[in-house]
Amino acid sequence: VQLQASGGGLVQAGGSLRLSCVASGRTYGTGWFRQAPGKEREFVADISWSGGSTDYADSVKGRFTISRDNAKNTVYLQMNSLKPEDTAVYYCAAGYSNYETGPYEYDYWGQGTLVTVSS
Repeated sequence: VQLQASGGGLVQAGGSLRLSCVASGRTYGTGWFRQAPGKEREFVADISWSGGSTDYADSVKGRFTISRDNAKNTVYLQMNSLKPEDTAVYYCAAGYSNYETGPYEYDYWGQGTLVTVSS
């Protein structure tokens, strides 16, 4: 399975972006992570296979929404009210964890998409 992340770009603070993660095959528990310059990679959000269970990092709760369309093998990350501190490379990860609640085990990682938020 290959994961293709897209949707990053340059946006002003307060703006929005929607990231997409398209998988070449069926996967289950899926997550988004990010890595800012000089920092370690951190968890952003995850979603179960059914879409019925989601989890978010405290720093993005209320601003980001993760969702999925299993017919398209795609997971989305809608990012609203973006802040400069959201600037990072965003990675999606997926695997075969078919339980409803994370954290999940990830077998595949996408290549990352850069999000830059200007102040």
